[in-house]
Amino acid sequence: MTVVLVHGNPETAAVWNPLLDVLGREDVVRLSPPGFGAPLPPDFEATVPGYRSWLEAELERFARPVDLVGHDWGGNHVVAVAMRRPELLRSWATDTIGIFAPDYTWHPLAERWQAPGAGEEFVRSQFSPPPPERKAMLEGIGVPASVSAELAAGMTADMATAVLSLYRSAVQPTMADLGRDLERAARRPGLAVLAAADRNVGTDEQRRAAAARAGAAVVSADLGHWWMAEDPRWAAGVLTAFWAGLGDT
Repeated sequence: MTVVLVHGNPETAAVWNPLLDVLGREDVVRLSPPGFGAPLPPDFEATVPGYRSWLEAELERFARPVDLVGHDWGGNHVVAVAMRRPELLRSWATDTIGIFAPDYTWHPLAERWQAPGAGEEFVRSQFSPPPPERKAMLEGIGVPASVSAELAAGMTADMATAVLSLYRSAVQPTMADLGRDLERAARRPGLAVLAAADRNVGTDEQRRAAAARAGAAVVSADLGHWWMAEDPRWAAGVLTAFWAGLGDT
């Protein structure tokens, strides 16, 4: 069964490198959302529904349903697909289930990106410095040194444009409205990864309640937002155990 990995912001597919080094599988495909390690076409709709449609189209290319894993915004795209196109999946996993809680509020960084004018100035301060400064900035917000240089190199003008468009399309109540359909995600086995030190994706209560509504199993660890790079052996272990428990579903 093919494993498909989808990353988020401000990232490229390199964020998965530490996990792939220990996962020990050859049937893994990494998909890069437009603007995030892949070109941003001029006519692409860099919005919540636009990325959902992009991911659905990518998954339609596979001959069989896949085991889909998403991190950060990739995790949001995964849940959106699980709710609308379950036939594309054997299973799904996300670390952002709490964002779909009805009372979730965006974290301060997101609010800055969402603010007209201030958002443009903020992305300039993040994306314009040379790569070594971007690397230091990423490490300052918790990105492990094992992937920070590659992620810093991928912070392009396309990504800056996509960040503003995507976050502004997600101003509440957009995510809360999407979360009304969480029960539909239960049509396929799901896994909610709860990184306890990640403060940007909802409270523990929000995450567990949203996971229950989506019918998802829950695993937790005292790790941060980039858990798959921070402790790749733990990440590989929990994902492998989850997939093994699916049998022939």
